[in-house]
Amino acid sequence: MIEFGVFLPTFLTDDGPRAEAVRNFARAAERIGYDSIWVTDHLIRANRFYRVAWLEPMSVLTYVAAVTERVRLGTGILIMPLRHPVLLAKEIATLQELSGGRFILGGGTGWFDREFEAIGRSKAHRGTLTDEIFELVDRLLREDSVTYDGRHFQLREVSIEPRGRRPPFWVAGGSQVPRAESPERPSLHGRVLARIVRGDGWVTRPTALPEQIEADWAVIHPALAEAGVDLDRFVVSHENFCHVVDTDDEDEALEAQRNAYARIMSDERPFEYFQQVYLTGTPPEIVDRLVARARAGVRYFMLHPLTSDPEQLEAWWDLIVGPVRRAFEPA
Repeated sequence: MIEFGVFLPTFLTDDGPRAEAVRNFARAAERIGYDSIWVTDHLIRANRFYRVAWLEPMSVLTYVAAVTERVRLGTGILIMPLRHPVLLAKEIATLQELSGGRFILGGGTGWFDREFEAIGRSKAHRGTLTDEIFELVDRLLREDSVTYDGRHFQLREVSIEPRGRRPPFWVAGGSQVPRAESPERPSLHGRVLARIVRGDGWVTRPTALPEQIEADWAVIHPALAEAGVDLDRFVVSHENFCHVVDTDDEDEALEAQRNAYARIMSDERPFEYFQQVYLTGTPPEIVDRLVARARAGVRYFMLHPLTSDPEQLEAWWDLIVGPVRRAFEPA
């Protein structure tokens, strides 16, 4: 079964009260039948790529936990080097307690220089920071007392309560479409591979094409097998921006999508780039793009809206989710 989650519209625009928009979107997603709800993380406005700021993700998920009952709650992705592991572990333990254990920790290294500068950390150390934070959060959520002497953090007999509901860890990273202006490497780095192998799932890049996902999975899969990971439980996921227009006219769909992207995205990247990497075009064309990614190994999709209108959720469900799932039903 191909699973589908949705991102909440936590971007700050002028289209009404944000709390109401988030609440209505979350409740609609659960009612319609989506598997999970996700949130974006940016500490400050990442105006290189976006013209909007975003709400703080852990606070949003705690709020949403109170207005939903079934859907999983995930970060996609949490910028791990911006967190302190003890505080993050306490936030996760609290969210797990209040949500009934529905949280998924999707985490990665981040890319925006000014976010690191804002809290006095070096982007140059983001890899080792991420590794230590993942390790410490894991231990703090499992062990009665944690003592640790690392490069970035030193703990002595630290205990976090409540324990017992350690969430799945999904690690982000991998190849993407090369672009000179991108702050990220276009390939799967060896350290990222090692991090993914230690996790419970992999979050492929939104800007990764099916052939890049397939090539990365051809490297990750044997590394997981060699490490003794249960491949039936390991999740390959993909998040991507999506705005569905119920039309068979490609020009009409693209014009509406151009306007939708312009509300959220900065002018750093042209719309033609969005056409290459994101889910644009008519509904059948979007379905084909998702099916290609599923054939490359993806089994869990998280669709990211460009509007807070819950009608997109209905359109996704009818025009996108159903056809993609049917493409993988047994003959």
